[in-house]
Amino acid sequence: MTTGMNSMAAVAFLALTVAGTLLASAQPAPTMPPPSPPAAATNNSRLEKAYVALQALKRAITDDPKKLTKNWCGPDVCNYFGVYCAAAPDDSCQRTVAGVDLNHGDLAGTLPEELGLLSDLAVFHLNSNRFSGTLPQSLRSLHLLHEIDVSNNQLSGPFPSQLLCLPNVQYVDIRFNNFCGEVPAAIFEKKIDALFINNNHFEFTLPESFTNSTASVIVLANLPRLGGCLPSSIGDMAGTLNELILLNSGISSCIPPEIGKLDKLTVLDLSFNSIAGTLPDTIGNMRALEQLDVAHNQLAGEIPETICELPHLKNFTYSYNFFCGEPHRCLEVPRIDDRQNCIAGRPDQRPGEECISFLHRPKVHCDAQGCIAPPSPPPPPPPVYAHPPPAY
Repeated sequence: MTTGMNSMAAVAFLALTVAGTLLASAQPAPTMPPPSPPAAATNNSRLEKAYVALQALKRAITDDPKKLTKNWCGPDVCNYFGVYCAAAPDDSCQRTVAGVDLNHGDLAGTLPEELGLLSDLAVFHLNSNRFSGTLPQSLRSLHLLHEIDVSNNQLSGPFPSQLLCLPNVQYVDIRFNNFCGEVPAAIFEKKIDALFINNNHFEFTLPESFTNSTASVIVLANLPRLGGCLPSSIGDMAGTLNELILLNSGISSCIPPEIGKLDKLTVLDLSFNSIAGTLPDTIGNMRALEQLDVAHNQLAGEIPETICELPHLKNFTYSYNFFCGEPHRCLEVPRIDDRQNCIAGRPDQRPGEECISFLHRPKVHCDAQGCIAPPSPPPPPPPVYAHPPPAY
């Protein structure tokens, strides 16, 4: 009896289930409310200004082959590619745009004035693109900017003086562009750490303020219209200078012995200039030096052995000069290049007549500013009398 009752209950339950299913299928499904749209980003005033600036930049970009700005839509600028947000330096409860990094984007276009609205920007990297025109004047308002790198673009115009107004900038890289004209001496007075202005069309003379720079790296290479001399005050840069590259910069100078005070310098490149005289043996005091290049100049005399005894020297290039001797110790430097000199017994040297001709040139003298002094005029010839002077 119990088994029968259980069977009947199971049949009844199954019938109710089927009936419920049929009833449910016969009635319209209840209407579900549509999903709520995602909440729009709530921006503070800083991010609102950043939105205006970044949208202006996007509009100014005429070609974006890598689609870097494809997601630059909507107010949530902190999610834009290449845009980095952080807590505001003066209010940790507010987020702000602290960095823009679009390096190697192959972007073409111009840089709009609205970029000055990024008032909390600390890092601005746009190297290896195709931006043209000038840097916007509004950049002078970016008082927190620490690094600016707009190298390897097609920017033009005079030296961007806006950089002189940035109190916190430490890294300035405007190399490989088409900037031209004077470089203000004030740039060497700024307390910056790295200055790269090479491979532009600047035309200026190395100013006296050059040796006031506190930078650890200065690159003024491939500025053939630069010119000037290496002053004896170059030793004043000893406290900070780590790399100095003046390759192909129109320098016409002697090398002052005070250069030996640069005991933190690891790289010194003075090649492809009009540097004359001898290598001072004080370079042997530059104990941190790793790379020394003085090739393609008018240097002569003997290579000081103290240079080749430097403990960290790995690369010493002095080819295409008129050196007449080198200590055997120099041949133990890991990498040397002494070609096209006048060193007896070494391969690939200048022809003998070329060396002899050089030796007959007037001896080089440098003035107090380190510049090559013009040769002294020859003494006047003795007077010629038509008749012998009277004897007394």
